[in-house]
Amino acid sequence: MPILPRALLAATALATALATTLTLTACDPAAEAEAPPAPSAASATVSAPASSPSHAGSGKHTLAEATTAGGLTKATGADAVSDVPVDPGEMRDGMHLVVADYNRAGQTSGRRILFVGVDSVPEDPNKRREHLWRGLIDYALQNGSTGTPTTAKPYQPGPFGGSLECLSLPESASTTDVICGWSDTTTAAVALFPRTTPADAARLFAAMRADLEH
Repeated sequence: MPILPRALLAATALATALATTLTLTACDPAAEAEAPPAPSAASATVSAPASSPSHAGSGKHTLAEATTAGGLTKATGADAVSDVPVDPGEMRDGMHLVVADYNRAGQTSGRRILFVGVDSVPEDPNKRREHLWRGLIDYALQNGSTGTPTTAKPYQPGPFGGSLECLSLPESASTTDVICGWSDTTTAAVALFPRTTPADAARLFAAMRADLEH
């Protein structure tokens, strides 16, 4: 067996020790624990933004008085509504209450169309609409309407989406007062239409909505 020089023996021993150290480090569990963990599929799913189909009623809308709404003219002067005839429910900072009555084309006397609406509703707007509905029914029955309210039926809500429903207060076979209400993601409103039909009131209410809601 050949005798190796001492320098070569030392270099060989050093290389062997270094290789052994690297192997042990790669297999050391403690060394693996120090590496940052990769994100799990579950955490990636939770952090991803939720997606939902868009619709016409999404987004925040506000209400504002309009001089004309659906072709109707807002009443002004001493004969116009000056108080809040229907309890709108709890009003919080940032909410707007709109109360106005409107004349039909050529109307100079008689009962007007009464509108009451609120925006930035903090709770379910459908519940706020029901609250307004009950108040408007009480108001109507004290101001010329008679009869038992019928079941509300849905109608086309207009470009803002949401829900629009109307019910009638029967007085006879041919004359009826109608109450309509809408609700969407942030607004709720109702209106009293004297002497009309639910279908006509619904079309007019949707047209008014296009001018009152923004």
